[in-house]
Amino acid sequence: MNLDFYKKKDFWAGMMFLGIGAVAIITSQSYPLGTTLRMGPGYFPTTLGVILMLFGIYILVRGVLSNEKLAGNWSPRALIVLPLSMVLFGLAMYHLGFIPAIVVLIFASSASGRGFRFLHILLLTVFLSLLSVAAFIWGLGLPYPLINF
Repeated sequence: MNLDFYKKKDFWAGMMFLGIGAVAIITSQSYPLGTTLRMGPGYFPTTLGVILMLFGIYILVRGVLSNEKLAGNWSPRALIVLPLSMVLFGLAMYHLGFIPAIVVLIFASSASGRGFRFLHILLLTVFLSLLSVAAFIWGLGLPYPLINF
């Protein structure tokens, strides 16, 4: 068996899912679970945490058994730009509205990569904006203003 399992991306992805699932389960323990027919506020987070942990175990085992290793180094630019783009999304959502916030999020996030192709990013922005409006505004009926100047 290969002992370099910690150098595999699926190993770390599995660990991430295990960690998020464990946090969901631990956090939801302070809420009543209820039953399947009468779900309490802790039922969904606990179930989701269990599913995430099972998914994490599957990915982790698959990563340990594979021969694929991590390629390249950590990108400090991505570690800074991606969280910053999420903060910008929140600020833009509050001040500009839903559609401009998505545009800000996509353009700011794409600055974390090496290749920036304006036409590709523009098409992605249009597609994801339409999909997000259809899913969140029309589908779920969330009360976000589309444009708020």
